[in-house]
Order: sequence, then structure tokens, then C-alpha cells
Amino acid sequence: MKLEELHSVYFLGIGGIGMSALARFLHSRGIKVCGYDRTPTRLTSELMEEGISIHFDENPQAIPADTQLVIYTPAIPREHKEWNAIYQRDIPLMKRAEVLGLISSSLTSAAVAGTHGKTSTSTMLAHILFGSSMGCLAFLGGISKNFNTNYLNASPAQWMVTEADEYDRSFLHLNLRLAAITAIDADHLDIYQNWDNLLAAFRQFASKIHPEGALVVRRGLKHLVQKHSSVPIFTYAGEDTTADFFALNIRPVDMYYQYDILTPKGLISGIEMHVPARINIENSVAAAAMAQLAGATVDEIRRGLSEFRGIRRRFDVIYNSGDYVYIDDYAHHPEEIKALALSLRDLFPERKLTAIFQPHLYSRTRDLAEGFADSLKLFDEVYLLEIYPAREKPIRGITSKIIARRMNPVPPIITHQAAFNLIVSRRQGVIVTVGAGDIDKLAQLAESHFNTEKV
Repeated sequence: MKLEELHSVYFLGIGGIGMSALARFLHSRGIKVCGYDRTPTRLTSELMEEGISIHFDENPQAIPADTQLVIYTPAIPREHKEWNAIYQRDIPLMKRAEVLGLISSSLTSAAVAGTHGKTSTSTMLAHILFGSSMGCLAFLGGISKNFNTNYLNASPAQWMVTEADEYDRSFLHLNLRLAAITAIDADHLDIYQNWDNLLAAFRQFASKIHPEGALVVRRGLKHLVQKHSSVPIFTYAGEDTTADFFALNIRPVDMYYQYDILTPKGLISGIEMHVPARINIENSVAAAAMAQLAGATVDEIRRGLSEFRGIRRRFDVIYNSGDYVYIDDYAHHPEEIKALALSLRDLFPERKLTAIFQPHLYSRTRDLAEGFADSLKLFDEVYLLEIYPAREKPIRGITSKIIARRMNPVPPIITHQAAFNLIVSRRQGVIVTVGAGDIDKLAQLAESHFNTEKV
């Protein structure tokens, strides 16, 4: 399949963060792009405003007759009416990851993998390279606040930057010159079954890097992949001076930080990170390491990180009155929630911290219930929403209660409406909505409410 020969492409599951970036790429090349998704979202609305046709019912008749390729997400069930119609019409099918692999084969590519931290790190890297003399094409796993999109395209673009998704082993389709691994924690066990299989996939990812490339890994992970990579491996850390790249002279300023980064080539001084959460310092070190290995200058790295304004739903400050702060965050793994809680405690040591958490996937909730409970105990107050199923069917006996009963006091399980009322009625402390499901709608509603209050 040659992308340059396409003139009509159909997306089955176009509203996903990765699928939508690819749709934007093809649309920008003058290809007709249409698609289906289950429900309207802020992202599907933005795609439609850009000229992409989307519908939300299972309607095989909506698939254009001239469709040359269907790009699909593994989240689409095989009993889907459109899936079966596509098979009957014998239209070529490709996974999103396969198409990204095709694109990456013709460009010099850098990818960030990891069970958490990859979205922030890859978006920071893309921001640095996009503003550098080299330029970049980027497929992001989140919406950059600087550009209000998950797709960047500088012309000319010397690098392609992408988030490398471990789900369904998708990241193994990529062709890589540079790669980073930010974390390897037990996740997606519905796909991998066990830790050994997950680790094997990351090792295979590390082995795919071009012989003239390099691998950047978080301090402590090198021993897990070293024997499986033939390229130089560099380590990074937040403040661990034994790493090859690390931060130093960290100075908090209000909700943000000033710091320097020490690299094998010298000091990158005077960085002003204008996004909250201490974990973003570590992410920025990884991005700086990759950018330097890609050829960015000290000034380009300093400017890129200092001008970075964050990602939608990553420690996203929706409202801040001084006495009361409301934050929305995508965290959906125990380690991510732990990092979120510690970052909040670092910024607001004297405030009451309240979390409203929506578990994502029945299988993940079942497998990691104990970890979720332990991480949520770091908050002063916790409320739970029911599980967001996403691609899964219910598993008998698995509800948010299996997290709640592992905590003391037992947190209440509340509705979206009750959660919204809680968010907009508070006047003190810190509330954070947490999760990868439709809990993001609370942030949109609350933001509208607070904006109306100001008027």
C-alpha cells in the first residue's frame, strides 16, 4: 500500500487520540477522510470543523463507495456492522500502527514508549524539534496546548515524532532512529497476560532501533533492555546524578519550576517549565536527551521547554481562584495516580486534596485494584465513579467496589452529576478528576460553569 496513491480513506474509530492524528495527517495531504465513532466528543467536533465527515451510528451505507483503505482501531468489536460490510466489500484494512509504520519508514523517526509518561515526553520533544531548525512531523497522544492539536507538520520536517503505544504491540510496527522508554509497569494484561510477555514486547521494541541510532531510558530500566539493544543507551532521571541526563538547581516558582539540565555535552541552564507537576521535570529531561541526540542546540532545547504550555488532560488546571484549584488529569494506572498525588502534595502541601477517580476497563480494574487503592490513599478524600468499559464487555463481579473496599474509609461511588456538583460547589482545597474514560466531560462542563461565573 502506497500512501501517495490514496485519494479516499475511511476510519473505523476515528475519534481516538491516535486515530485522529493520523486522520489529520491524511486530510492535510488532500486525501478525502471520513469515519465512524461511537459517540460525539470534543475531538470529533474539532475534526468535523476541519472538514472531516464523521457519523456516530453503525451504518455500512455511510462508507464511501470510493474508499481505497480502511484504517481501524483494535477497540472495534468484530460484530460491528461496518466491520462486516468492509469485509464483504473486500476493502483493504490496516491498523493505525501499520500505517504509522509505513510513514516512519520514509522519515527519520523518534518515538517515546512507556506505560506512563510517553505522552508528555513525546509532546515536549515534538515541541522542541518543531521550533528548531530541523522541524518535525508529529503524531501525538494528547492535545498540545501550544498548538491545540495532536498533529504537527513543519515544512520541511527532518524528524517524525510519535508516541509509541504498547497496546496490542502496536509500537513494534515503527521504524526508529531514536527511541525512549519512560516506564515499564504491569498494564494491558488483557493483551499480554503477564509481566514477562509485556517486558518481552518492550525488549523487542528496543531491538528495532536503527544501528546508527540511540535509546534513552529512565534510570533503573537499562538492565531490563540492555542485552536486547545494539545501540548506545543513555539514562535520564529527575534528580538522580548517576544518570547521563538529569535536572539540578530545581527552584519552585508559584505552581511552576525553574531548573537546569546536565547532559553529557554540558549544561542546559535557565529552563522555566510553565506546566505544573514535578514529574514534568523528569519528562522534560527525557525530551531534552532525545532532542540533543537528534541534533537540537542548547538554545533550541531551552526555548522549547520554556515555551511549552502543556497537554490537555495532563495536570490540566481548569480553575484556580487562589483558595480553590480544580485540575483534570488522564491518569489511569496506579503509578500514574501515585505520581499525580505526589506532585499535588509537592505543590499544595497544606491543602486538602480530593480525587474523583473513574477506573478505565474492567480487566485493568480487576488486575490492579490493590494498586489503585494504595495510590488513592495518598489523597485526603476520594470519590469513585463506575468503571468506564471502553472496548470491553462487563466482567462479572468487577465494579468500582473492588477498589473501594480495599480502602479505609471506604470512598463513596457517585454519579457524574454528583461529581459535577461537588466540583463547582467547592471553594477551598484542591479537587482533581482522574481517569481515561468519559470523566473528561466533567472538566468541560465545569470549565463552562466557571467561565459563566466570571461573567
